[in-house]
Amino acid sequence: MPDTDGSTGFTEAEKAAMRARAEELRSSGRGGAKKADEAQACLDAIAALPDADRVLAERVHSLVSEGAPGLRPKTWYGMPAYVDGDGKVVCFFKAAAKFGSRYATLGFSDVAHLDEGDLWPTEYALTRMTTAVAVAVDELVRRAVAPVA
Repeated sequence: MPDTDGSTGFTEAEKAAMRARAEELRSSGRGGAKKADEAQACLDAIAALPDADRVLAERVHSLVSEGAPGLRPKTWYGMPAYVDGDGKVVCFFKAAAKFGSRYATLGFSDVAHLDEGDLWPTEYALTRMTTAVAVAVDELVRRAVAPVA
């Protein structure tokens, strides 16, 4: 069970994520340097991850950059995320170490075009980046940004 402070019920990791999001919102108002700052913040967030998470996040970053060049990197709740031209998060990486989970996740928001009938996954567990996993991530990312038919 994660440690909470007893008053809010939020863990220290959750409070840190909320502080990171508040800082992201404060800094997003800056003019022309915003996109470069956000991209650098994403790279810095990836570099700061523990080794196992960092390796996965670096590969996800590469796959998203190649498969969906229209998305731009930024951080979202302190984690790497990728937004569309409207600034809406399409996909994000959540490190295992951030919340004490046994696996990292690659998640997709409601703007991702992954709908499959009445039920579909929005987050995928990542434990290793094998060739098969890289192919699956690439396909998901490309599908997420493909025009709706």
